[in-house]
Amino acid sequence: MARIKGGMNAKKKHNRTLKLAKGYRGARSKQYRVAKQSVMRALTSSYAGRKQRKRQMRQLWIARINAAARMNGLSYSKFMYGLKQADIDVNRKMLAELAVSDKEGFATLAELAKEKIA
Repeated sequence: MARIKGGMNAKKKHNRTLKLAKGYRGARSKQYRVAKQSVMRALTSSYAGRKQRKRQMRQLWIARINAAARMNGLSYSKFMYGLKQADIDVNRKMLAELAVSDKEGFATLAELAKEKIA
């Protein structure tokens, strides 16, 4: 059986990595060894970033709900507790959307929450 040299596969692997490193500065986008390190780090960071994005969005929703709840005379925790007592199941994303776009609707929910905790 004839021996097969690995040049084609190595070239393909190098090109795949260099394509991912396109747009990086200097040797990071030109030299395989440096590009490989940069791409590995970037992929690790992008994975972590996808997890952090979810945390940051939840943080933003809570901040918006808190601001709107305080305008209606409640703290965030009391507002959420009141909603739970009133058996109102609305997630934080939707509550934040209500707080921004439908202030009257949010005020209605705040009144319901106040009644339940009072």
